[in-house]
Amino acid sequence: MQGHLQGTARNLHLAVRLGLGLAGLLWTVTAHAQGALQDRPAIRAVTAFVTIDKDNYVARMDETAQFLAHAKRALNQAGFAGATGRVTTQPFPQYIKGMRREEALALIGALKRVAAKDHVLLNVGPAMVEDDDDASAADLLPVILADNNAFASLIVADNKGLHWRAIRIAAHAMREIAAKSPNGNGNFTFATIAMMKPYGPYYPGSWHNGSGKHFAIAMETANVVNQVFAKYHDPVEAQAHLTEALSQYTKEAEAVATKLAAATGWTYEGIDATPAPSDKFSIGTAFESFLGAPIGSYGSMTTAGIITRAVQASTVKRTGYSGLMIPVMEDKVLAQRWAEGRFSLDSILAWSAVCAGGVDTVPLAGSASEDQIARIIGDVSWLAYRWNKPLGTRLMISPGRSAGEITTFTAPGIVNTRIH
Repeated sequence: MQGHLQGTARNLHLAVRLGLGLAGLLWTVTAHAQGALQDRPAIRAVTAFVTIDKDNYVARMDETAQFLAHAKRALNQAGFAGATGRVTTQPFPQYIKGMRREEALALIGALKRVAAKDHVLLNVGPAMVEDDDDASAADLLPVILADNNAFASLIVADNKGLHWRAIRIAAHAMREIAAKSPNGNGNFTFATIAMMKPYGPYYPGSWHNGSGKHFAIAMETANVVNQVFAKYHDPVEAQAHLTEALSQYTKEAEAVATKLAAATGWTYEGIDATPAPSDKFSIGTAFESFLGAPIGSYGSMTTAGIITRAVQASTVKRTGYSGLMIPVMEDKVLAQRWAEGRFSLDSILAWSAVCAGGVDTVPLAGSASEDQIARIIGDVSWLAYRWNKPLGTRLMISPGRSAGEITTFTAPGIVNTRIH
């Protein structure tokens, strides 16, 4: 009996050890998988491009929301987190044409409510596409954008040249949006765009003028840039390794997108792997890991160039900016360095010569004049036109605040910083 008990005890001990070993193995595999998942870039958004009118917008939005939910599931199952649904319509002046002001605003208000019901973000496109377009649609922007429930843009340069009339109208709109939205938050959802082709997935500059049922992917790759730059500080090595990593992930995401297009009949337009920052991963931190110094130090333009070349070296179908953004007020490190005076508007313009994105969420005093704003937009537009690259201008005019003071914006995603 005693021998039987001892044998049972040994078996139980062995079973416990085996169980613990299996549990440890399972924990190790799970932890490794979770770590690998954290290393992978997220998908900032899947942006669907649709064409609507006053009679079909509800059905069209509902149909699009179903497609976006399907896209999100497919990308999540492939190991890519995120994939928020976004909808970009054709330029809104097209579907409010002939309406009285009250009717036009009522239609866009109803469209925003449908988007909220469908849990998607909404971009109503450019208020002006050509320089001689009717400016009355731009007059609606302060009302459309006051609640931060829609995004819009205005095209200020294309292959024919700069749109000087549109630049002045945009400057006026920015002043009005700042004055008529709570704390000036409305300019967070508005930008001018220069040399931006259709089907870019990043807001606010996303637009199209086609037949609808197209989609593009905005990939959030700031974590990948951080991982590579934390390890490699030689320019050649860093660019090679970043190119390899971004190429791998973009190809994997494109494989999902291609299957999605074949299964749904929607047309795939490409990936924008611009490393937009998130609340977890700062593009400012990536710069500083590579430089070993604060962003704005010597070598910052080289860093910007390396990132852009790596993004553009992927063989996937590219769309949108496909370069680098320096969104001052969407990145805690960038906002802090801006407050410290480590870099300036001139720095961003210089870096834009070797990257893409433009002047993004730069804070201005509430007293900034339309002429000053127009000059900034003009500088960005010249740079975009001269080098044939997509650049945007998103200026955060802070009502009641002056140079040297801290902004007081309250829109989600904004990091307040000092005005220069």
